[in-house]
Amino acid sequence: MAAPMDANVRGRVGAGRMLEWIDKSAYACAAAWSGHYCVTAHVGNVRFTRPVEVGHIVEVQSRIVHTGRTSMHIVATVSSGDPRQGELRVNTQCLLVFVAVDDDRKPTPVPTFTPQDEWERDQQERAVTLTDVRTRIEADMVKQSYTDGTESCRETLRFLAAPTTVNWGGNVHGGVVMEWIDEAATLVAERWNQGSAVAVYAGGVRFHQPLHVGDFVEVQAWLIHTGTSSMHVSVRVRSGNPRTGELNLTTECTMVLVGLDNDGHKRAVPPWKPTLSEDVALDTHAQTMVEIRARLLRAIPLEVPPLVD
Repeated sequence: MAAPMDANVRGRVGAGRMLEWIDKSAYACAAAWSGHYCVTAHVGNVRFTRPVEVGHIVEVQSRIVHTGRTSMHIVATVSSGDPRQGELRVNTQCLLVFVAVDDDRKPTPVPTFTPQDEWERDQQERAVTLTDVRTRIEADMVKQSYTDGTESCRETLRFLAAPTTVNWGGNVHGGVVMEWIDEAATLVAERWNQGSAVAVYAGGVRFHQPLHVGDFVEVQAWLIHTGTSSMHVSVRVRSGNPRTGELNLTTECTMVLVGLDNDGHKRAVPPWKPTLSEDVALDTHAQTMVEIRARLLRAIPLEVPPLVD
């Protein structure tokens, strides 16, 4: 059940908390399939089409749909509903990639997945397609620069990774990192919008290396593109030993948020018109990502996928 402490400062269950639930459920699925500890490698194409209300029952179903040599592609579906009515409706569905590792934290082979029904065959085909798309997106992401040579609206959060963020392997939980990303992106969007904003999309979440408890953490968020009511925010997480101050990139992601008026309806946001070369490149990058993802868009299902007997 979604508890009051799951809500954000606006009283809603935010995208970050939903991403944390998704990551935990998918981890359990990956660990059960592989028989090993697993690490999150990628989370992609998360569209938040329906909010989770505080007090509602929440179900997160995770299913293997494809495997590589050491990787597992998992479809996670979040559904929720009023416990007094007993009916659950889908809130979001996304694909995650986990990698199994051995005791030395080296990638280790996993059992091969063979689809058993039409839904699994369809999802496996889509997972393979998205792998190729992800390669193209990541290649474009690598080309971008994030320096002080910007006029963009940006915010930086800095703190130490607390022991309460630890996962089963002793590192900071990937879902917690995604919650930090959502917080930083929301801060930028609400500052730019001068009002409330809500996440409608998270994509290209890449986990480059583990983040450790006690690390100094820096979460930087940049506004890189605006639509009529949307704000595209690029977020990069860096961490390292607080004694040395040397930080390494651990995670990066793009969030899309929409501006809301006082009644909670979408409203037009101020346009971002970049002029500096770095800002123009990031704006172009955001538009390229929109075009790539639009070609793969499919409707979020209304019902939870059926389980194979």
